[in-house]
Amino acid sequence: MTRNAFPLVSLMRTILVCSVITLLSPALPCFAQDTAESGWFNTDRTQALVLGVILTGAILLYVVLATSGRPLFIRKIAGLETVEEAVGRATEMGKPILYVPGLNDMDDVQTIASMNLLGHLATIIAGYDSRLHVPVRKSLVMSAARETVQQSYLSAGRPDAYQEDAIHYVSDAQFAYAAAVDGIIVRERPAACFYLGGFYAESLILAETGNSIGAIQIAGTARPPQLPFFVAACDYTLIGEELFAASAYLSKEPRMLGSLKGQDAGKGIAIIFIIAGSALATLESVTGSETVREVSEIVLWLFR
Repeated sequence: MTRNAFPLVSLMRTILVCSVITLLSPALPCFAQDTAESGWFNTDRTQALVLGVILTGAILLYVVLATSGRPLFIRKIAGLETVEEAVGRATEMGKPILYVPGLNDMDDVQTIASMNLLGHLATIIAGYDSRLHVPVRKSLVMSAARETVQQSYLSAGRPDAYQEDAIHYVSDAQFAYAAAVDGIIVRERPAACFYLGGFYAESLILAETGNSIGAIQIAGTARPPQLPFFVAACDYTLIGEELFAASAYLSKEPRMLGSLKGQDAGKGIAIIFIIAGSALATLESVTGSETVREVSEIVLWLFR
């Protein structure tokens, strides 16, 4: 067995175990309703098993294709294509780069995605010998960011250029943090500002301040209410899932790319079933065919 096969086997085992636990847990006595019969298999959730098998199969297929060396198409994301250009511009101007990882703690998936992007960005910055400034709101985020950036500088062969004080705690209060970051932007006038993570009402305040000094701004969040502010005030905005796909997009790591493509395939399959279900329901109402009704019930059963 090749070396690349071991992570794949481990991934398959993990997915299988998680699927079994998810399917069986409602059937266990401690989770069962008073009106439900306890047992080893909950037949009311058979469709979840079918959908889980389909999605897992799609992910594993693309992971195998990616690890075998087959190129997988990922559409271009303009904001991520401009990262190196923004760092290069800051280096030429002799100005720092500001990275704001959002306001949430490390228990938020947006912050985790932001740390992955920070690691990639720090590797580029280390290669260009630029200055990085990361003000944070949570102490745990500060520790994670310091570890991430230090590892990136080490990987780039520039451990001596790493400055721990560049990643520092500011304030736990929302608008005190926003005011402090605005002060950093006005005083240090960074050439590039990155806002990637979970943001709230302060998003427009930060983005407008960065816009006022003429910085290249790249933002990304999975919170829909804040997206219009970033779109209006920033040069590039990662919308929703683009923030989570960014790690695979930038790293080009085969297993991450395969997982990303597999999830997209799962969404495509769901869209096909939705369209098929709508068409069958319409056809059934028009023709009244018994065969069409039975097929329609099978499709609807999967998403019940």
